Amino acid sequence: MTDTTPSTGHVDLADAVVARVLARAGTALDEGKTRTSDADGEQHDRADRAALRRVAGLSTELEDVTEVEYRQLRLEKVVLAGLWSHGDGTEAENSLRELAALAETAGSEVLDGILQRRQNPDPGTFLGSGKAAELAEIVAANGADTVIVDADLAPSQRRALEDVVKIKVIDRTALILDIFAQHAKSKEGKAQVELAQMEYMLPRLRGWGESMSRQAGGRVAAGAGIGSRGPGETKIELDRRRIRTRMAKLRREIAAMRPARQTRRADRKRHHIPGVAIAGYTNAGKSSLLNRLTGAGVLVENSLFATLDPTVRRAQTPDGRTYTLTDTVGFVRSLPTQLVEAFRSTLEEVGDADVLLHVVDVSHPDPEGQVSAVRAVLAEIDGIDRLTELVVLNKADIADPEVVARMQRREPGALLVSAHTGAGMDLLRERISELLPRPRVHVDVVVPYQRGDLVSRAHDEGEVEVEHVAAGTVLRGLVDPALAAQLVAVNAGGAEHA
Repeated sequence: MTDTTPSTGHVDLADAVVARVLARAGTALDEGKTRTSDADGEQHDRADRAALRRVAGLSTELEDVTEVEYRQLRLEKVVLAGLWSHGDGTEAENSLRELAALAETAGSEVLDGILQRRQNPDPGTFLGSGKAAELAEIVAANGADTVIVDADLAPSQRRALEDVVKIKVIDRTALILDIFAQHAKSKEGKAQVELAQMEYMLPRLRGWGESMSRQAGGRVAAGAGIGSRGPGETKIELDRRRIRTRMAKLRREIAAMRPARQTRRADRKRHHIPGVAIAGYTNAGKSSLLNRLTGAGVLVENSLFATLDPTVRRAQTPDGRTYTLTDTVGFVRSLPTQLVEAFRSTLEEVGDADVLLHVVDVSHPDPEGQVSAVRAVLAEIDGIDRLTELVVLNKADIADPEVVARMQRREPGALLVSAHTGAGMDLLRERISELLPRPRVHVDVVVPYQRGDLVSRAHDEGEVEVEHVAAGTVLRGLVDPALAAQLVAVNAGGAEHA
């Protein structure tokens, strides 16, 4: 059996990592400050979001649809637990720091943490018996009510660890699902989150022995009498069936919402409005960038997963062409597969775009890790391989110059901007204009004055020059094929005009 007991030196290093994380635990998200600018508008959604915050000392538990003792999440006073499996501890520290930020976003107070130096998780209690016992002592000393583990736990690991620490244990996936449940606003977003929660919940139902059985089954209720009694359906089996029924209904609801989204996308395609999708790690500044480019005024908050529902806004290139900008949900390391699947219809917005703005927080300690995590999720989206990716290094005003230089070497062609100050935005607009598809068909037509709608579309979608004559508006320039066909069809003065 391999000895996984850490040396004293490793223990000291692990304690030092935890100490650094906890030093910022109460202020893990950029010292708790949300940086907004005039471009972010009135931020009316901020009051609604603040109303969702949990009040210290009160429990806002997520009720299970079943009557089984599942995971009624009470994220109030928590202790973190993680593994340091390889390297110099930098990756483990960044991951634990992110877990602290996730916990705070969910409304909890981080009291303490523990980091176990071992190559592989213990199959029983994840941490191993000795470290689990130490964790129990920390929990008791701090009066914590929840342990959050920086990994995905098997149901048996969670139960075994709970038996040791004597309080609720949740894993990284449950924590992220809880945040999504708090932040979802639209009907589609709420249905997607609930479906993800159900998929997570199903294998983790936990019954309580004989009291959970309903042994009278079959025709007993109908008075069939002796010899007809079957084993019936246990309580936990009934709850599983109820969850599966609810999941099937949610999938139907989400599928029913898809045509409306597809219709909107088809309408944009029919009018040949090019699209730009903003994607990136959570809290990288995507919404701030959208506000800076369009004046949309969408919620900007220094927390993880502030944006769940995609926001589509129109913008114009410096030469006057119209395009759409779509702000999408942020990604994170080890994003739960249930969420990726549930949000697939939303992520299709990215696949249908013409240009992908990959926003990176260059002030983060590990921007390379964020880029890799985002690309891993994007790789699962249909059509993503045909998109032109433009890496945007955001938060340049607070970034370390050495990190900036390192990222620029790693990502040639990346643009350095600050959505907060507006630095680099003019260059970004010009680069977007260069990357967007351009109209291809030359027209020289006269459009009757009563068809001003076509003239307006030619301005928005094409590159045209205008002249007014008695017969109508002369348009000369480049437009898309479909619009060109319409313009030729209404041409009032012949196909060519000098």
